[in-house]
Amino acid sequence: MPTYEEARAAFRLDVPARFNYALDVVDGWAAREPAREALVAVGPAGEHVATLTFADLRDRSNRVANALAAHGVGKGDRLLVVLPRVPEWYDVVLGAIKLGALPMPTTTQATARDLAYRIRVSEASAVVVDEDAARVLEGVRDELPSLRLLVVHGAPPADGWLRLADLAAAASDRAPGADPTAADDPMLLYFTSGTVAYPKMVLHTQASLGIGHQVTARWWHGLEPGDLHWTISDMGWAKAAWGMLFGQWQVGCRVFLLDQRGKPDVDLLLALPGRYGISTMCAPPTLFRAFVQQDLTRVDTSTLRRVLSAGEPLNPEVMRAWQDGTGHAIYEGYGQTETACLCATTPLLEVRPGSMGKPCPTYDVRILADDGALAAPGQEGRIAVRVAPERPVGLFREYWRDPEATAASFEGDWYLTGDRGTVDEDGYVWFVGRADDVIISASYRIGPFEVESALIEHPAVAEAAVVAKPDPARTSIVKAYVVLAPGSTASAGLERELQEHCKRVTAPYKYPREIDFVAELPKTISGKIRRTELRDRATAEAAGGA
Repeated sequence: MPTYEEARAAFRLDVPARFNYALDVVDGWAAREPAREALVAVGPAGEHVATLTFADLRDRSNRVANALAAHGVGKGDRLLVVLPRVPEWYDVVLGAIKLGALPMPTTTQATARDLAYRIRVSEASAVVVDEDAARVLEGVRDELPSLRLLVVHGAPPADGWLRLADLAAAASDRAPGADPTAADDPMLLYFTSGTVAYPKMVLHTQASLGIGHQVTARWWHGLEPGDLHWTISDMGWAKAAWGMLFGQWQVGCRVFLLDQRGKPDVDLLLALPGRYGISTMCAPPTLFRAFVQQDLTRVDTSTLRRVLSAGEPLNPEVMRAWQDGTGHAIYEGYGQTETACLCATTPLLEVRPGSMGKPCPTYDVRILADDGALAAPGQEGRIAVRVAPERPVGLFREYWRDPEATAASFEGDWYLTGDRGTVDEDGYVWFVGRADDVIISASYRIGPFEVESALIEHPAVAEAAVVAKPDPARTSIVKAYVVLAPGSTASAGLERELQEHCKRVTAPYKYPREIDFVAELPKTISGKIRRTELRDRATAEAAGGA
């Protein structure tokens, strides 16, 4: 077996001038091995729903592509996709990619405000959404002049909506006659949260996702053609691109899809690997923390070859409890919506609980001191990726329509991740925290600005600041500090009212679980809120120091 250094040096990604992930990879498998299984879909109770081959995916996505094209969707058009974990999500996303259109996957928890913002800022011309999102959008559709095509998976909420099943059934399953795409053509847009603005649009190309995630699948996941891989993720998060769409089918393995909504059924989740013969599984730390509360010695994990975690740092004690109960180590990976896997504990490395492992091939990941020099081992600094003289394949192109944000993320020869970390004497990278104020709670990334904006909309609120408060179950919770408007009085009832208000106007997972009413917020001379001071206060409270 090669060493980490030897395997890293030998790893290569080939990028042709012309490339379309759906046509070249998915349809490529369908042409060579049409009966090769690609997707195993199960329902909410774990019941088998469908096993789709690459030929099935080719034909189904062709129908959706042709249906979209017949209604005017073409190269460069933006398409909002809000669907749960169902095979139709793949039909729509792959079909859009075939046309050169830009799908914008979005969580089913998004509110009217979230959806309207994404449509408005991207000037999306079409949406394909589930029944719940369709009902939400029906209430704001008159405010969204760019929309020309409304498609629902399920029952239409009103006139003007078309059923996805009807469109697909009436369309041809032949390949759409779309213009070919270059490897560096735009392919997909994700939205990511920030602290001083609404979510930014992360633009990926055909190559950055379609080819770049081979690093994720081959290097970190360690996938082989016969694997059945399961990544537990909402289809609206970039984690779906990491583990449910791109690199896995480059390898030619099968993807496992569970259509479970609402609160996770931990018992069911633990039963599925043994029931379906899952060989590789990636789950967020929140679930692993729930898993280790169960009697793991009674869980059948005999088919698992590799277990992975990403999204936020995983507590070392949880890693030890999982391994003690199942016999399987957990291999962590690190990256962003903007990248493929940057660092990982690969099969060639020992697991060091708390570390993200070492840099993946094609990426030169370093820790930069605040003065721009390379940090010494153990010295905290900015996690950065070298982009010159050669830009890594799996890196996003830009924050679309936001040149200032794009420029701020690059410094000389480096892309700045916005995270801080250290590297040890052996080259293992250790995560310290976000350089900005994004809150990670139960694997969700929450931008304080959105929560603050929602709070300030309430007539009782004059000012608000939102920070992360450490929490053993969720990593962090959202905590708000609120200055009341004249005439309003602090009370437990008002706290509950503000929480319910936030649930209504932002996604439910973003609401502040704790609210402190304060006379004033700490600010800098220029009037900016000192969130660092508030974070320190919240951290002291969590530690019992307040």
